Amino acid sequence: MNPVKPRIALIIPARNEELSLPGVLNNVPSEISRVVVVDNGSTDSTSRVAAAWGATVVREPVAGYGRACLAGLAALRGDPPDIVAFVDADGSDDLACLPLLIAPVVAGERDFVLGERIPVERAALSFQQRFGHLLATGLIRLFWGYRYHDLGPMRVIRWASLERLEMADRDFGWTVEMQVRAVKHGLRIQEIRVPYLRRKAGKSKISRTLSGTVKAGSTILWTIARELLFDLCCAGKPQRLFTRIKAD
Repeated sequence: MNPVKPRIALIIPARNEELSLPGVLNNVPSEISRVVVVDNGSTDSTSRVAAAWGATVVREPVAGYGRACLAGLAALRGDPPDIVAFVDADGSDDLACLPLLIAPVVAGERDFVLGERIPVERAALSFQQRFGHLLATGLIRLFWGYRYHDLGPMRVIRWASLERLEMADRDFGWTVEMQVRAVKHGLRIQEIRVPYLRRKAGKSKISRTLSGTVKAGSTILWTIARELLFDLCCAGKPQRLFTRIKAD
């Protein structure tokens, strides 16, 4: 008797990505049973392109990466999948690697698997991105004792595990919020190195603009601070940093 194949949904937040989206949707692996493209306030033909490729289109008119992800999850909640994956719509994620992230979750070995981005060319990740991710992952290790290597957008998580995290961030803090809460909830986590490409078309809304970089960086740092403050004030659990200082 063959085991039941898990239902795996893919959420793709997209804002003005009509040019890059066809390449992304063309490379969705066969393991994915449902694709949800969240049109996050686009002024181009993102929704039309997504629908033409057979994706379910969800509209979230207010810009915000976290808002788009939450809208995608809300659309799935009536008939939830077993596993949910996330990738960006700009073509920078190599979807040929997505099955590598899915496999440990399907096998029951992991609850949460992330793609650690290895740039195919140096320009794929800006200096600001590299520095910001190094700082954020360093703070996570300092406060919660888990060593991440990246905050990459390609990620796969068991639906039941994701629901436990009670995700709430509506902006650029979404990825780091998920990673911090995954540690705090004791999820079985794995990072897998994946190639990372330059965006295929269109313009970056974050990493290639000064205002976008500053906003994203400050939001990520605030998200880490918020999670730490919650632990200190509400959960009543001493943090790793303060335990270490006392011991020293």
